[in-house]
Amino acid sequence: MERATSVVEQELELNLVLSPEHSVPVPARLSYGSHDPYAVHVTFHLDSGSPVTWVFARELLVEGTFRPCGQGDVRIWPTRSGRRSVLCLALSSPAGDALLEAPLPAVAAWLERAHRLVPPGSEMAALDMDGSLAELLA
Repeated sequence: MERATSVVEQELELNLVLSPEHSVPVPARLSYGSHDPYAVHVTFHLDSGSPVTWVFARELLVEGTFRPCGQGDVRIWPTRSGRRSVLCLALSSPAGDALLEAPLPAVAAWLERAHRLVPPGSEMAALDMDGSLAELLA
């Protein structure tokens, strides 16, 4: 039996923080799909011609909208930038580190849509274990 996959996406502009006074806009896409119900995908559209995608737990992003969380490669926390509520994403990789600011209201609205698609706690039911196993064995 084949299951329909649903995806919730949001294009938005993040700011790559270069210093306390300077940042540059970075177009990005948030993506969440019922086919991968525990993960969110953030794709950064860079001028290099090939976008960069980070994948991490949806729960990490949810928790980060309320309080600092994460350790290691992905850390997230809410804060204010002037009069705006922003979500900070600190990303670390062997290629370097980046601090990005996302508009918190837009991320929270997108997360609400993702939660309507696959409510928290029902992720296991959204997984197509039989289909995945069939793919592996094919």
